[in-house]
Amino acid sequence: MSLAHAADLAYAAAAPPGSAGGPMAFLQPLLLFGAMFAIFYFIVIRPQQRQKSDRERMLSALKRGDRVITTGGLHGTVTGLSEHTVTLRVADQVKLEFDRSAIGRIVEGTGDKDA
Repeated sequence: MSLAHAADLAYAAAAPPGSAGGPMAFLQPLLLFGAMFAIFYFIVIRPQQRQKSDRERMLSALKRGDRVITTGGLHGTVTGLSEHTVTLRVADQVKLEFDRSAIGRIVEGTGDKDA
């Protein structure tokens, strides 16, 4: 099938010029866009909002003694907290200060390892 033949078929299947298509013709595209927005909301926007609120809740629940992993992969124990920073003990006599946003997750085991 050539491109010209396909275009002729598309024009033949279209509504005749001048026909309004009825009083509800404008409603169909509106419903289509509404359905597309709803699908986009439930697949993209809502999960991102939930993930953001879970992360904020985790960072606000951070306390001394928690074992954490930073977003860079560094393991440590929380020894100090301020509004914007967290101090981690990563080894004996080694303490590093990070932004709270650098905390990736809290590790369930809070006990220290004896190596």
